[in-house]
Amino acid sequence: MSKSCEVCEKVASVGNSIETRGKAKYLGGVGTKVTGITRRRFTPNLQNVKVSLPNGQIRSLRVCVQCIRSGKIRKAVRVKPFAMPS
Repeated sequence: MSKSCEVCEKVASVGNSIETRGKAKYLGGVGTKVTGITRRRFTPNLQNVKVSLPNGQIRSLRVCVQCIRSGKIRKAVRVKPFAMPS
């Protein structure tokens, strides 16, 4: 199971983690200095979600939260909604 979104193919990206010391000039200090830069990974926020597919099938997918919030997927209904007896 890879760490990528199964809808938008989002994967981890790399960047820098910057360590600083000192007080900012606008706060009355002499400025901040960089004391170290190390590489880090930015991983997508993946969730295991039961999704109802267009053909009516229900599957469990690893989906990023951005896809869930934007409406790219439709969550499966857990319980059938209440209906009045006729």
